[in-house]
Amino acid sequence: MLLQVRRGASEEKKMTVVEEWYREQIRTVVPILIAKWEPLVGVKVKRFFVRKMKTKWGSCNPRTHSIRFNTDLAKKPTACLEYILVHEMAHLIERAHNARFIALMDRFLPSWRHLREELNRAPLGHATWNY
Repeated sequence: MLLQVRRGASEEKKMTVVEEWYREQIRTVVPILIAKWEPLVGVKVKRFFVRKMKTKWGSCNPRTHSIRFNTDLAKKPTACLEYILVHEMAHLIERAHNARFIALMDRFLPSWRHLREELNRAPLGHATWNY
């Protein structure tokens, strides 16, 4: 990745530009994935958000049918982003991580355990960049 900013740009500005680029990568892919998974899962995602999160890959609000994605998902394979989408869509059906939720995940995305392991192998937001 080649980052181009004005000479003398602060570290904060550089980080902001990089984070926005990651956010855009997710914003581009998520609508395609939502269109793929809505008919398979049988739920409608009304809105999605992309933001920096310190402790979660994603979250959802079952009441508003909105899903939030961590910008760090842009650093992972697309299959991991897809896993988070399906995981959060399953929460629109079942809020808890109980047997019903696990059965939904097994039905919709049989490889979900492998994807979860891949996603969680590295720390959530660890990155050291030199600009």
